[in-house]
Amino acid sequence: MTEYIPEQPAAHAYPVNGRVILHIDMNAFYCSVHEAVEPELYQGKATAVAGSVELRKGVVVTCSYVARARGVKTGMLVSQALKQCPELMLIRPDFDLYRQFSRRFMKIAYDYSPLVETMSIDECYVDITGSKSMGTPLEIAGTIQRRIREELGLPCSIGVAPNKLLAKMASDMRKPNGISVLRKRDVPAVLWPSPCATMFGIGRKTADKLARLNIRTLGELARADERLLIQQFGVLGSWLKRAAHGEDDSPVNPEREQSKSIGHTTTLPVNYSRREDLHRVLLNIADQVGRRLRRQELMAHTVSITVRDPDMKTITRAAKLQEPSESADDFYRMACKLFDRYWKEGDPVRLLGITLQSLTPRSEAAVQLDLFSYEKQPVKEKLNRTLDALRDKFGESAVLTAGMLSDDPSALIRNSKVRGTSLQMDHLRLKGLDEDDESG
Repeated sequence: MTEYIPEQPAAHAYPVNGRVILHIDMNAFYCSVHEAVEPELYQGKATAVAGSVELRKGVVVTCSYVARARGVKTGMLVSQALKQCPELMLIRPDFDLYRQFSRRFMKIAYDYSPLVETMSIDECYVDITGSKSMGTPLEIAGTIQRRIREELGLPCSIGVAPNKLLAKMASDMRKPNGISVLRKRDVPAVLWPSPCATMFGIGRKTADKLARLNIRTLGELARADERLLIQQFGVLGSWLKRAAHGEDDSPVNPEREQSKSIGHTTTLPVNYSRREDLHRVLLNIADQVGRRLRRQELMAHTVSITVRDPDMKTITRAAKLQEPSESADDFYRMACKLFDRYWKEGDPVRLLGITLQSLTPRSEAAVQLDLFSYEKQPVKEKLNRTLDALRDKFGESAVLTAGMLSDDPSALIRNSKVRGTSLQMDHLRLKGLDEDDESG
């Protein structure tokens, strides 16, 4: 982003006749949560949440602003981060804790509008157009920010704008703990001098392709021939030009659409090459995606796996189940079958993932059962519900099967405190349309 920040209006000066959207972005969320819980250990320190802390391997999921000032970046190898900042304090991920804080800051947002759209564990949009009785837009934004700081001990940045796109861009302007207003009339001065890649939704590949068309800044994109953009990018071309002008009509939708797929990807703490270790990881992942599927009352028809080697070569393979299922056992068996079919004995693996596709509501799925499975199906469903309830109450690690465990502490992929960078992948995928890095 350019260094230019528009002059912020007085609270009463913000136009309140049109739409008013807030984008709340928690700053360095995972590290900030640990600092809030244990300030005596982490306050004001260079910290990073990373996988496989004991072995000093894996990558940095996120890091504190103190660490960022010393050259540590999200996605950096832990070994590189320690060279850059030897005093860096590595923290095991605790995803149950992050979810607790996420629910709490979302609850504060809901106090000011029922129109809250969750985008990821650490960000949301809030439509406060109908909340005038609670104050001006800047007063509401300030109150939300103050409450999150006082009640949770967390910093956040808030963007105030007439649409979601500009609200997102505004929240990135002042970090940490800033409030920024970005109106459409500010777009030429604020956004147009910036590189195309600074626009939310434009990733590296799209920016590189635009550069080959001699379109390098958002101003040049705003002035570009729309026909050329459509020719080069299809329907995305029209969106690119509208976005460069700060135009976005998408509503804040509190009811997210039904998932088209449910997936989980885990970057391993070390390269695995033994079949039993790789199958154990697949079992843990199948258990997690199955749990998420059941939480949404869905069933899956297709199982897809993702396998990446240390050279970053990635393959994906998929197969259709004989019948729609919600069972982790079915997903695990199919994932292992696909993996064994395409994996060469002894080859190292760096990343594994399972994605469930062709999803249908459980109430609509027609499951054809043979006589033997017909008798066992209700028992299996009841067991799944019971295990889900136990984990909801006592945490993800409350119930583990023997196959999920290992003597190697770095292999406890299912352990919610040592899962490494799996959440990072979910987080980055939700953050943008391309390969955008976490900036908060």
